Amino acid sequence: MAILSVNAGSSTLKFSIHPLQDGAVQPAVMTGNIQGLEPGGTPDMRWTLDGRTQQRTLSAGSDAFAAALDGLRSLLAAEAAVPDIEAVAHRVVHGGRSFRSSVQVDDEVLAKLERLNSLAPLHQPHNIDGIRAFRAAFPGLPQIACFDTAFHADLPEVASRFALPRALHDEGVRRYGFHGLSYQYIMGTLLDRSPRARGRVLMAHLGNGASLCAAHEGRSQATTMGFSALDGLMMGTRSGTLDAGVLLYLMERGWNHDRLQTLLYKQSGLLGVSGLSADMRRLRADGSDAAQEAIALFTYRVVREAGAMAACLGGVDLIAFSGGIGEHDAALRADVCAALGWMGVQLDEARNAQAVGDDIVRIDAEGSAVELWVIPTDEGRVAAQAAAALLAAH
Repeated sequence: MAILSVNAGSSTLKFSIHPLQDGAVQPAVMTGNIQGLEPGGTPDMRWTLDGRTQQRTLSAGSDAFAAALDGLRSLLAAEAAVPDIEAVAHRVVHGGRSFRSSVQVDDEVLAKLERLNSLAPLHQPHNIDGIRAFRAAFPGLPQIACFDTAFHADLPEVASRFALPRALHDEGVRRYGFHGLSYQYIMGTLLDRSPRARGRVLMAHLGNGASLCAAHEGRSQATTMGFSALDGLMMGTRSGTLDAGVLLYLMERGWNHDRLQTLLYKQSGLLGVSGLSADMRRLRADGSDAAQEAIALFTYRVVREAGAMAACLGGVDLIAFSGGIGEHDAALRADVCAALGWMGVQLDEARNAQAVGDDIVRIDAEGSAVELWVIPTDEGRVAAQAAAALLAAH
């Protein structure tokens, strides 16, 4: 048996299949991605099995997502090496106050999750649409929602509060934190490899979405993202932390909710500052002043927030980089580590240059006061583990 782990976005569907062995979830035997799921798009499915990557263009018809699920269902039936699927684990960004751990989805759960759409508009509606589509396409399988907020569910009270009236806090206006599936995987990987992982750990999930998490004894103590997935670090197209007075100023000038939401989620960050792209790789290749300014600001914000996380922990014993940028951008890691030299961080330049994101690599120099790691994340496996645990408990 196996767990099918999926992450449904606005135009893509990522999937991985994780066998169960003696109740334990194993690394994926198949991974894949279906692109072109936007209205009018042509689904393109690519998957890797036994070291071979294959591609198939699907006939979309009127519903690209339905065509994608038909293609996925046919693929699973045709591949003899793929175990039977026992359940589908869905990455869901926001669990709010109601969901502190994974849950089997029913109509009541979906209704509660839909109320959180405005807190993660780039992700939550598509996560929920994905669950609905999989329920229809795989009616006999349990659908399990696994939450990015769950890893931070036990944040200390002082770390989860905003300085707002108590009534708003009691309604759920508080810091939740995100990227929890990634942080859970990173933390578990570190605990298997380093005694320092039980100490003061700073994890950096740096990609199109970006955040930092401070952990101690394997548990989240502070994180840069808050009530929504907008707070904290500058991101690909999101602003990160912003003076609320800017929003009041724009509202006075006539900006409405939808225009502000588009600005903050889709037109800011690396894209907004550079005017070129949200892709760090393209900005690195571009020699313009605007591109370099965007990179410098991204780096500065990581360093600034890393200092805040270190203060919350009273120091740092280990730093781990992950996410698309954290795993692949050696220059970013070098610049961040240089700026954190005051903490005793010393980078091994050769190891750092060789860490390309496919393997777990330790990159600190001999004598560094802080261990440095590059950990390619695996959110799909964590979601599969959560789904398997939930099924076993029931």
